[in-house]
Amino acid sequence: MAAHKQSSFLLLSLLIISLCKSSQAAGIAIYWGQNTNEGSLADTCATGNYQYVNIAFLSTFGNGQTAVLNLAGHCNPSANTCTSLSSEIKACQGRGIKVLLSIGGGAGSYSLSSADDAKQVANYLWNNYLGGKSNSRPLGDAVLDGIDFDIELGSTQHYDELARSLNEFSQQKKVYLAAAPQCPFPDAHLDAAIKTGLFDYVWVQFYNNPGCQYSGNANNLLNSWKTWTTVQAKQVFLGLPAATAAAPSGGFIPADVLKSQVLPSIKTSPKYGGVMIWNKYFDNGYSASIKSAV
Repeated sequence: MAAHKQSSFLLLSLLIISLCKSSQAAGIAIYWGQNTNEGSLADTCATGNYQYVNIAFLSTFGNGQTAVLNLAGHCNPSANTCTSLSSEIKACQGRGIKVLLSIGGGAGSYSLSSADDAKQVANYLWNNYLGGKSNSRPLGDAVLDGIDFDIELGSTQHYDELARSLNEFSQQKKVYLAAAPQCPFPDAHLDAAIKTGLFDYVWVQFYNNPGCQYSGNANNLLNSWKTWTTVQAKQVFLGLPAATAAAPSGGFIPADVLKSQVLPSIKTSPKYGGVMIWNKYFDNGYSASIKSAV
């Protein structure tokens, strides 16, 4: 009888643990840094709406260029004023939020000229933003959790090598890797990188891409989602604009439609990780209205 009780208790404990894990597995990722009117990083994290924050963007890197962080007026890296974000990053991490640096973006000057260039950029990111050491860390001594690849311009080459080089540093401290491909499959810039199987999070941009975004019905989006869940990544996220104005070429899904017509279907995927939102400036209640359903 005692053994039976013990085994029943063990099963119950395992069930509770699995339920807790599944309830914590999905979350919302947000991009922050591209509008001074979006509020501070600390306030963003304090909303309780987000589990991941991508600081955007390191918009210049590679090909022998001096790397440039562009936070659109929040601070000035060349005057070393972005180091004030260090305490805010730590406050976010103290809430259990993963904070990543997003490299690339829709405007900027970036490319990788060779495998060696990719290695050099990886070393730069490790020493200046991740677990390494440098006298010129733009965000101060805060150690970011990882790197988000938002590669939308320029050459498509060597991003797989950048991912491998960054992953090597995980032997010292885990470097989370994220990618933000466009929804047409495969992504023109990130396909080789994603195929390394090293990415923890792939938040697919289901917006500004009429062929695979929501446009009055969800058919194209859901078909595209099924394809994206076949990639070698730990989790796949549904990337959406927070408002119509956030995506000039479409893709916004009203919260009630998202909750009733889209999330119930995509949440059946074992790789479902949650929702990515572009961006904090446009998120005036959208994340709050969907988070209980994510």
